[in-house]
Amino acid sequence: MQRKVHKAMAGHSSETTKAYLRSRAQMVSDYLSQLLSETQRPAALFAGMNYSLLAGGKRLRPVLCLATVESFAKDPRTALPAAAAIEMIHSYSLIHDDLPVMDDDDLRRGKPTNHKVFGEAPALLAGDALLTQAFSELAGLDTIRPQLVLRMVRTLADAAGPYGMVGGQFVDMEKEHGDGSEADLEFIHRHKTGKLIMASVVLGGLFADVDEPQLTALTEYGLHLGLAYQMVDDVLDVTATSEQLGKTAGKDAVAEKLTYPSLIGIEETHRRIELEFQSALASLRGIGLGDSVLYGLAELLVNRQS
Repeated sequence: MQRKVHKAMAGHSSETTKAYLRSRAQMVSDYLSQLLSETQRPAALFAGMNYSLLAGGKRLRPVLCLATVESFAKDPRTALPAAAAIEMIHSYSLIHDDLPVMDDDDLRRGKPTNHKVFGEAPALLAGDALLTQAFSELAGLDTIRPQLVLRMVRTLADAAGPYGMVGGQFVDMEKEHGDGSEADLEFIHRHKTGKLIMASVVLGGLFADVDEPQLTALTEYGLHLGLAYQMVDDVLDVTATSEQLGKTAGKDAVAEKLTYPSLIGIEETHRRIELEFQSALASLRGIGLGDSVLYGLAELLVNRQS
């Protein structure tokens, strides 16, 4: 089946956006590499944290945070603690997702999963440590008003916890091997994946101290992009190889997970991706960001091959 291409607008170079994503991902990785010293005790805990945190990946969520800051003419380097907090939350969730009690996977980002290297209990604690350290990073921001920091902490906590990622993960597990509905599926994707992507953009907006209408538009952009992103993941799990994905392909079908391709088919999933994609772009145009890097990133992310 030919892959659908979702287009934004003329003037957004895919190569320019890819170069931007690489450069900002490297900026995030360089910052993360300085945070957790393995000379501290317990060294094995910090080694486990770094193993997943520094394993690479697209760095999508922290880059979206930095891109939002830059879209409002702010220096992205000053927002690196917020970007690091987001990536710590994401990395912890991957460690826990891969555990045998959850998705039971052996491969992540092209490497053995954390528990395969360090053991199940150390992996669990490494995830716990990244989760809590994320909020230390965020609370330590001293370049913006304390009220904004508090709002950022609340936004990230809501996106990561029972009202966001963890809540979505719980329903995802509930609906394995079951008769989930399309409403269930949308809830899972919007919470398990979409809320943290939304929070990444909103944290960038809060860091830039945007006004409330702008923040509302950024929230809508993040929510629509997050749902589209997870729909693309669903399709790739069916169409891509493990080598392309850096994780085990076809796991959703084996686990009988509720996904858009299994529920409505790949063609209809592509149509839904396009609707969410265009809604995300409309949110940006509404606040004058039709030429921002956020616009190009949306196109790049929904057309990715891995």
